[in-house]
Amino acid sequence: MRAHQLAAATFVATTLLIAGPAIAQPPSAPARSGQPPTDGRGQGRGGPRGPQPLPFENHEGFTSIFDGTSLKGWDGDPKFWRAEGGAIVGQSTPENKVTENTFVIWRGGEPADFELKLEYRIDATNSGIQIRSVHLPAGTTDGGGGTVAGKWVMKGYQADIDVNNQFTGQIYEERGRTFLAMRGQFGYVAADGSVKTLGALQTSPDELKGIIKSNDWNQVHIIARGNMITEVLNGHVTSVLVDDDSKGRALKGLIGFQMHVGDPMKVEFRNIWLKNH
Repeated sequence: MRAHQLAAATFVATTLLIAGPAIAQPPSAPARSGQPPTDGRGQGRGGPRGPQPLPFENHEGFTSIFDGTSLKGWDGDPKFWRAEGGAIVGQSTPENKVTENTFVIWRGGEPADFELKLEYRIDATNSGIQIRSVHLPAGTTDGGGGTVAGKWVMKGYQADIDVNNQFTGQIYEERGRTFLAMRGQFGYVAADGSVKTLGALQTSPDELKGIIKSNDWNQVHIIARGNMITEVLNGHVTSVLVDDDSKGRALKGLIGFQMHVGDPMKVEFRNIWLKNH
């Protein structure tokens, strides 16, 4: 089995365990007269196992990468980013506008296979969580032919966020291949770089939109294994991506948060935990 196929098989098994809220199991059939009770194991009985969400509050094996009081270990434009109220805060105003997507970058490493847990809140415009990304210095050219003007610009996979929840829950690629796995979809990028949808997830895009809290704290759990990425939002799998594009994909990289051009906005990130595998 090829490496990416092995990673795919392992990760799909993980995805099936976290695909939605837990479902009560049917009771075991009553024991026959003269036979001991059985739970059905080893006898071909019992109902199917329901989804078993991974508890967001479980931080075993995780390390906090934000101290809650400062931007130590993080790198961003101080005009927009600060630590306040136990969160990393990005804020723009009519007088202090974002004219190019700008990011705060975690400088503690370039995780490859990992899990990232955090909470976010947004009041306007658009944002995102960068993973397996690269920092593009000013003057460089991105994958779309654009020239980078600012000092804090990233390219790479993004767990998308927007205040209208049109894009929240999808997997996007900033300054690259753009839309990779929409909310509610199992996305696939072929070896030739073409993007396809392999199928729908257990919950529809509209149903998933309903679990997103507007202007309130939302829980995000991102799991990256090999060439597969899964996003879990408020306990529900919102998108899955398999990326076989060896030229376009990244198997490790930087973590960061985005402020998007547009109307004045405020976005906050807190309780940021990382687990390397």
